[in-house]
Amino acid sequence: MDVLLVDLALALVLLGLVSLIRPLRFLKIRTRRVALLVLGAGLALLVVGLSLPVVPPQLPGPRMAINELVPSYQFGEHHEILVAASPDRILAATRAVTAREIRLFRLLTWLRSPRWPGSGREGILNPSADRPILDVALRSGFVLLREDAGREIVFGAVVCCDARRPPRSAAEFAALEGSLARAVMNFHVEDVGGGISRLVTQTRVATSDARSERVFARYWRVIYPGSALIRRTWLRAIKARAEAGAAPVRP
Repeated sequence: MDVLLVDLALALVLLGLVSLIRPLRFLKIRTRRVALLVLGAGLALLVVGLSLPVVPPQLPGPRMAINELVPSYQFGEHHEILVAASPDRILAATRAVTAREIRLFRLLTWLRSPRWPGSGREGILNPSADRPILDVALRSGFVLLREDAGREIVFGAVVCCDARRPPRSAAEFAALEGSLARAVMNFHVEDVGGGISRLVTQTRVATSDARSERVFARYWRVIYPGSALIRRTWLRAIKARAEAGAAPVRP
């Protein structure tokens, strides 16, 4: 509800701003006065949407390592896809897939962190096109938290709220104190029979106090649609790589 309200608010703000330049008559915004009303309504809804209390989600899915690492969280998303390949092949593809293979990845991350092409330090929001995206993440602030061979990989980063040195190990990540938000993401695969595997990815964000929850909630409600799109296209890229050259499924 909060994300939908913020999305609606941002759409109204955009329509209002565009209509101040040139009224969008096909949307019944015939004058700049009406455009101001649309803009005002969008800003009011935005304030409301960003101020709503946080309701922690209950994510579905099988029992995974991420459940043990982040049993309690305030924000999260879940996506999954069926892949005609073995778990080992899928996790190998997960390790190898690049930003170039993930449709819209670099565009969406650029929108979250605008920069001149070719400039800035390499990171998850500014990846090299042909370097495995997990390698980029683990070299730029993310830390490997758990890896179960042929089954799951879990990694995390501090995404809010005070400037600090990125943790260098899973133990350091868990021991961090202060006002912060820990984001943990996984890729979990299980064989469902018939040569088919289910690949699941979850992102869970756990905040440490009311301040970090409030600050991160505003950010999450704005970026969630793009984040969800990235996760879905990421899964499709892994699926395409894993299935390329995989043995055909026998009837």
